Amino acid sequence: MKVLFVTNIPSPYRVDFFNELGKHCELTVLFERKASDERDISWEDYNFECFSGVFMNGKSVSVDMSYCSEVINYVKSEVWDFIICSDFLSPTGMKLTSYLKRHKIPYALESDGGFAGRDNPIKKIIKTRAIKGASWYFSTGESHDNYYASYGADRDSIIRYPFSSVRKKDILEKPLAENEKKLLKAELGVFEEFAVLAVGQFIHRKGFDILIKAAREFEGNVGICFVGGNPTEEYMSLKEQYHLNNIHFVGFKKPLELKKYYLASDLFVLPTREDIWGLVINEAFANGLPVITTNRCLAGMEMIENGKNGFIVPTENADAICDAVNKLRKDTHLCHQMAENNIKKAHRFTIESMAESHIDFFKNI
Repeated sequence: MKVLFVTNIPSPYRVDFFNELGKHCELTVLFERKASDERDISWEDYNFECFSGVFMNGKSVSVDMSYCSEVINYVKSEVWDFIICSDFLSPTGMKLTSYLKRHKIPYALESDGGFAGRDNPIKKIIKTRAIKGASWYFSTGESHDNYYASYGADRDSIIRYPFSSVRKKDILEKPLAENEKKLLKAELGVFEEFAVLAVGQFIHRKGFDILIKAAREFEGNVGICFVGGNPTEEYMSLKEQYHLNNIHFVGFKKPLELKKYYLASDLFVLPTREDIWGLVINEAFANGLPVITTNRCLAGMEMIENGKNGFIVPTENADAICDAVNKLRKDTHLCHQMAENNIKKAHRFTIESMAESHIDFFKNI
């Protein structure tokens, strides 16, 4: 079975997925660029083990996209059983899908997620032309289904798949015991009794300012570790303004170092204003953490059963985050039960299950 996948850059989790998918089919992946200008250099440390990865030559149009007219030559060069385009809103993707429609060649669209937006009329037309008319659509959840449908996709052509950056081997067998967490906290210099973890870039969309404001009313000995980059003046000023000694900015950490922070923490919070998925939620589940996130995080909406393995709160609501954190700090039994539930659910959202869902679809078609 010969499969062609067209995407923008070889992000680490995508390369892992392609290597897994390539174990079950003859896979070729066309990349628009070798890396994104806004990502850490570690993203360039990729290894194409089970698939053929090709970097196209094109003209850069954004931090992670290029216009690659040669994409059509690759389509013509082989007879493909399946063609999947995940960069369908880039100039390269739009050129590809226009060609496939014109020549009546079946193809699928795939992305990490999406929320139906309020586009201006011109943008709505452009997106509809890019999305409408595919043979199939790979979707990560209900909101993603609605996103595709809002631009003309046939709902009967939508296929759900479990999106993840986690492998089965990375999932804990059970939550860490309290004494194990204490040892890791001491190693990392986290001295609060109850440790909250937040992972991501210091950008407005992530909502870290809301979490800092929530920390003003935390009850008991609670601290927050922010991992993922250097805070801007805005976040430093908030910490100083509210005199919050329980806020710790620890910078970027490589995967093995980041793993320790997940394991040492008691709770994970992603106060995002919007994440079309949010892979840090998968990682928190795999490491046995209860999760608090917002109703604009697709991963949370798909993976969290409110009150059972975490909490979904409204965006821009520091009080709701604070109430949820305080509830879990006080109720150690609920916190532990949520951790166990998330480890179980993490097994449904893995790189392996992601690849299996694609192969099952190919075989059924």
